[in-house]
Amino acid sequence: MRRGRSIAVVALTLTVGLWSVACGTGGEVGTEASNTTQSATPPDDQLNLNGTANVRFALEPVSLNTFTTAGVALDQALLDNVYQGMVTVDGNAKDKIVPALATSWDQSPDGLTYTFHLVQNAKFHDGAPLTSADVVWSLQQVTAPGSKSLRAQDFTSVAEVSASDPATVTIRLKQRDTNLLWNLTQRGGIVYKTGTDFAALDGADNGSGPFRVTQWNRGSTLTLSRVDGYWGPAPKVAKVVFHYIIDGNTANNAELTGQTDIQTATDPTLLSAFTGNDKFGILRGNSTDEYTLAFNEANPIFANPDVRHAIRQALDKKAIIKAVGAGIQIGGPVPPQDPWYEDLTSIDQYNPDNAKKLLAAAGYGNGLTLTLEFPNHYVTALSDVLVSNLKDVGITLNVRSVEFQTWLSKVYKNHDYELSVVNHAEAHDVNNYARADYYFGYNNPQVQQWYKEALTAETEDARNALLKKMTRQISQDAPCDWLFLVELNTVVRKGIYGVPQHETNNRFPATKLAVAK
Repeated sequence: MRRGRSIAVVALTLTVGLWSVACGTGGEVGTEASNTTQSATPPDDQLNLNGTANVRFALEPVSLNTFTTAGVALDQALLDNVYQGMVTVDGNAKDKIVPALATSWDQSPDGLTYTFHLVQNAKFHDGAPLTSADVVWSLQQVTAPGSKSLRAQDFTSVAEVSASDPATVTIRLKQRDTNLLWNLTQRGGIVYKTGTDFAALDGADNGSGPFRVTQWNRGSTLTLSRVDGYWGPAPKVAKVVFHYIIDGNTANNAELTGQTDIQTATDPTLLSAFTGNDKFGILRGNSTDEYTLAFNEANPIFANPDVRHAIRQALDKKAIIKAVGAGIQIGGPVPPQDPWYEDLTSIDQYNPDNAKKLLAAAGYGNGLTLTLEFPNHYVTALSDVLVSNLKDVGITLNVRSVEFQTWLSKVYKNHDYELSVVNHAEAHDVNNYARADYYFGYNNPQVQQWYKEALTAETEDARNALLKKMTRQISQDAPCDWLFLVELNTVVRKGIYGVPQHETNNRFPATKLAVAK
């Protein structure tokens, strides 16, 4: 969870539910589940350019206000589709940063000044031209003192944003910031029309992307329609309808009966309905979704590291992955596609006997009773294994199933919990562990210092080395346990092309979707 980042990050996570776990290790979809390549999109004369692509998502946004609303479900639906920044990421190229509203950018030798050169024919959906003045105004709303932006903390390095002409934007920094470009690809980098009333965005968007929101049936569907005269390559479908279906079996039925054309976050235990079926293909992809068991260190029980390490060592990650269908053990808060990833599964390996010794050393040799806050759209197979594993070492775990909005308020905002499971889906979110005010209650000054040094590092190699050191220390401190990393299975109906492959739980660019005649 998959919000620097506020829970825009955490909530973000919940956007996908446990059904996003899958068993593949990469590759693309074809006309059969066994194929490893996605068929090339045919020429336009073989496509229905007025067609509609129907896509299953697991969890819908609670609001369409991209400035203040938490939840990665909002990023998934609207980033790149309705709203754009100067730069974006290419999920098929390991999150390479690529141009969007900026055609190119330059960085000064001292790393303190970035100059962006904008496309010159971009417009907002209301027809107004998009210029450097809009970029400057948008970033000023994020960086202003007391900003309500969920991404305000991502831009504390910014000293000034200015425009020398309608197509040129300059960002000057207080100190080097190796995350600036990345943060500009996220919600904090969205370019809004000058004077936008953010509170009104829930009812009427005014982005610059290839689609705009034309209908929202809360609890059911969100419809995006193609924008005529869009400044970039025109989408090859007239509409994209996102169907919000939480239950895995219901989602399967929707795909099998033609209600949806694309099923993201497919339950890996239900793939047999599509395997070997020449009407469908299975697109396998990577994710940044880390299912995380958080320990509230503000609670005296978890202030004792022996308790945290005991719980980690009591949990059998292989059994958890088997129960939910698939996944990857990572041992820390970083997925393999991040350049500072390190396999940390050797830290706090499954060892129930040692877990009992640690609990005894902490004063809980006669047992311990704890409560787990567990979002109710996650499969119970996960919580069942947690209950069983902890019982084996003398911990009674009471599972409290909660609505996601309750989780956001109780756990994320008010820090009122003992244990919590949530899917941290946002990419590059290791910064959360450098925030003493984050809902974990984790406060390690050395980790915070390494993160600051990483932000101001002069080279990527130096940054990555610091973040790798930081990540290892986080795992050794055990503010959480990382239960598994999700792998994605996306089921695609034959005749559907251009389907995003990777990290589709945190953004789903729909511009290349196409439907055969």
